[in-house]
Amino acid sequence: MLSLGFSPCPNDTFIFHGLVHGLTGSRCPSFADPVLADVETLNTWAMRQARLDVTKISFHALGYVLDNYVLLRSGGALGRGCGPLLVAREALAPQDLAGKSIAIPGRYTTAAMLMRIFSSASYELVPMPFETIMSAVARGKVDCGVIIHEGRFTYREQGLICLRDLGDWWERVTGHPIPLGGIVAKRSLGRDLLLRIEECIRESVRLAFADSRASRSFVKKHAQELDDQVVSSHINLYVNRFSEDLGGEGAAAVTEFLLRGRQAGMFPESAKEIFIT
Repeated sequence: MLSLGFSPCPNDTFIFHGLVHGLTGSRCPSFADPVLADVETLNTWAMRQARLDVTKISFHALGYVLDNYVLLRSGGALGRGCGPLLVAREALAPQDLAGKSIAIPGRYTTAAMLMRIFSSASYELVPMPFETIMSAVARGKVDCGVIIHEGRFTYREQGLICLRDLGDWWERVTGHPIPLGGIVAKRSLGRDLLLRIEECIRESVRLAFADSRASRSFVKKHAQELDDQVVSSHINLYVNRFSEDLGGEGAAAVTEFLLRGRQAGMFPESAKEIFIT
């Protein structure tokens, strides 16, 4: 049986409901019970141990794991108007970030990479669990925070303001949708099995779109935020046509993201193909 990991966030549980509940057909390989963990934990496992056969990771972390993993074209999170937000208690200009402490949801998250590309000022990045960032900013533990997931919809409730939508900045600079997270699988599984896994995840996405109610209890069981409207907004924002298949537009966005990461010296060049060939 293959090992599988993804986050407890609504977009992932929505996408993988069909796969983990055996609804995607007999051609799909057998998976052990999935491991649900925050994306930075999954990033670390992939980078240091190649622990899981199939796993969700940040596209930032993808730059470090291409020797062992290939990116699948289904199951990912890309889009427009859905990127991380840089928030604070009071307005700050980009030049005012120097000397500030900025919370990030993990050192190898896409949010962290975007922050570093956006501003080269001398600030301190403070990794912490994503669900604690808004309160840390609100309480003055850190000056600013880069928030993801449900925080996009709730940061105003904690008296915070958005200094910059980093996803919007990326879109304006590159013209591409922002690549947030993707599903990778071990190269050692072989091309035929990799293609089957990719298609099974694609079918799981199709099933989720066809009947969103079927996954509701599974999604709510693992969600950080239980408000139905917030959960629905989360899914609607992060699960889209790119989740079913990256297509040419999504693949170009991923390629550009990795290129800019290499140009910024965040990870080394790699001769490995990103996708299944």
